[in-house]
Amino acid sequence: MPNKYPLWKNLLIVLAITLGFIYAAPNLYPPDPAIQLSGQSGAMVIDADVLSRVEAALDAATIDHFAGEADGEALLIRLRDKEQQLRAKEVIQQTLGGAYIVALNLAPTTPEWLRSFGAAPMKLGLDLSGGVHFLLEVDLDAALATRLESELEDAKVALREARVRYRSLEIVAAELIGQFRNEEERAAAESAIRAQSPALMPVTRAGQNPLSLVFTLTPATLKDLQENALKQNLTSLRNRVNELGVSEPLVSRQGKNRIVVELPGVQDTAEAKRIIGKTANLEFRLEADGALGESFTFRDSSNAALLQNTPIITGENVTDARASFDENGRPQVNITLDAGGGWQMGHATRDNIGKRLGVLFIEYKTKLEKSLDEAGETVLTPVPFVEKNIISLATVQAQLGKSFRITGLDSQRESSELALLLRAGALAAPMYIVQERTIGPSLGAENIELGVRSVTIGMALVLLFMLAVYRLFGLYANIALALNLVILVAFMSLLGATLTLPGIAGIVLTVGMAVDANVLIFSRIREELKAGLKPQAAISAGYDRAFVSIIDANLTTLIVALILYLIGSGPVQGFAVTLSLGIITSMFTSIVVTRAMVNAIYGGRKIERLAI
Repeated sequence: MPNKYPLWKNLLIVLAITLGFIYAAPNLYPPDPAIQLSGQSGAMVIDADVLSRVEAALDAATIDHFAGEADGEALLIRLRDKEQQLRAKEVIQQTLGGAYIVALNLAPTTPEWLRSFGAAPMKLGLDLSGGVHFLLEVDLDAALATRLESELEDAKVALREARVRYRSLEIVAAELIGQFRNEEERAAAESAIRAQSPALMPVTRAGQNPLSLVFTLTPATLKDLQENALKQNLTSLRNRVNELGVSEPLVSRQGKNRIVVELPGVQDTAEAKRIIGKTANLEFRLEADGALGESFTFRDSSNAALLQNTPIITGENVTDARASFDENGRPQVNITLDAGGGWQMGHATRDNIGKRLGVLFIEYKTKLEKSLDEAGETVLTPVPFVEKNIISLATVQAQLGKSFRITGLDSQRESSELALLLRAGALAAPMYIVQERTIGPSLGAENIELGVRSVTIGMALVLLFMLAVYRLFGLYANIALALNLVILVAFMSLLGATLTLPGIAGIVLTVGMAVDANVLIFSRIREELKAGLKPQAAISAGYDRAFVSIIDANLTTLIVALILYLIGSGPVQGFAVTLSLGIITSMFTSIVVTRAMVNAIYGGRKIERLAI
């Protein structure tokens, strides 16, 4: 029969439209302002007692809240008023201190039946909904100290190989200072150290002891050290953000030693803060003999062990880390080292079978200290500190290689977190969060409202034009246009794409292109009717003969959108994503859906004229 779709095709169209409404529906439910709380470590337990303390503090501060919930790993409490978020955060921080991470959040309100389908609201960019802003400061002095420690060990090796004796060799105030017995030893030491470490240069000052040597890093080395520390930290942060799955984040350098991280549309801001702000590293050290070592406590007890001062390898040698479980069901991390790290580990363990090897977990944290300002108000000041604990101390049974595992972790969450940090790359220097804030729409609420209004007015004019020019067929086009927007929003929500203001511009362009396809089809039907074809034949010819032109126009636009996505960044990519998805959905609605509606009205019937 002419102009009739088979039943299976109609059912597929209905299914696609139904799924579009389901996955677009979560965007009708605005999120609740909320406060999220988690521990500084993934092993910390947050239970009903912590929730009770938080609720009592908010009640005392007359902050309206509801639906508090704690799952053992995190706590989420919703607020009635978004304006009270910052105040609620300050109240909770003053109550609990610095042991917990308190972050602002937007809690989804999607109904359970929609969540059961995996439906979630679309992410909005910084220019539409704001996000979380972190300003981190890189501790370049710590990077300098680490480099000097390495140079100190190399200098000792050089003097030992050259058989040069010395009274002392140590680091004082970012300088390597050695004391010698006579001028001959001093001259021989200077020659050996300079040959071993070209990054060091001798410094001579007035009044300096003639039997002492003072070395400092060359200006070029110091500059490279600072630049490399910033670059490595930037790379590591970008990797961590990618692990979090944040869409269109901003990670950029600011000034000499600071990094800005902006995360749009983040749901779990506490998790983001812990992962981004944490500087965690590993050191593998052999157990020390006698008093020639440093004492560290275990994470899960007050017991201590003596480890050698110099690590065999650090987290910088880790190329891959994956969380898993051992044969007893306990969490572990499987680690793979690079070639240098594998060689060092093999060389060290080959000669120390039977001794114990310790895994030292190093965290650079911040704690909040209370003080009173001049007005007598309580002020919370972040103070950085370093925490070093042994997470594993096991006897070396055989020579280790590039692959091995770490046990002794408290929970699966902690093993996953440690694997993520190691996999993302070690930080060259500690970082501390010096500023955290939520940022509102960068273009302002008024500009956003005007943008949405302009889209609404433009669409209304297009709908009226289609009705006036193409009458009943214009109604079909308008219905297909509305369905196109629904399916487009569903696609963006399902794929986790981020909608920005340039993305809205892409939607406007999509609307025009969708209508353009129907204009081509309907104009072709009119031409076929004027040429003397019967209505049924004119409908079939109109859709078939306009199809090639529509494919050509949309395909060339899709190619341009893909190029924009590949070479663009930020807003340009947002525009390209929306435009690409819009082209695909508009092809479906403009050709398939309108044809299905026309077939339902005119298909299989004998008609004399068309309302077009």
